[in-house]
Amino acid sequence: QVQLVESGGGFVQIGGSRRVSCAASGFTFRTDSMAWYRQVPGKERESVASHTSPLGRTKYVDSVKGRFTISRDNGNNTLYLQMNSLKPEDTAVYYCNRGGGSFAPYASWGQGTQVTVSS
Repeated sequence: QVQLVESGGGFVQIGGSRRVSCAASGFTFRTDSMAWYRQVPGKERESVASHTSPLGRTKYVDSVKGRFTISRDNGNNTLYLQMNSLKPEDTAVYYCNRGGGSFAPYASWGQGTQVTVSS
């Protein structure tokens, strides 16, 4: 049974940094390409960063390039998203799931973690 548990969100000042984490279980994490998604009310969930496996290639949506870094710890089945130079438009609920390349997300999603960027 796929389980994804996101954590690390909170309130951040404009220009600040935050790292969110995702603990994954119930599937072979190390062989799946993984991604971070975000969603704001009234909009569709969008993928913002992905990390392929096993080559470890990363890809980012233009709006976060140069500011966000996705990484993973395959030994601990954990996915990370380091977010720097945060902007108000980064305010969203952040989710992790399979993604990137030809990998579609699992049907099961975690509860997400809210990141709110304000002054």
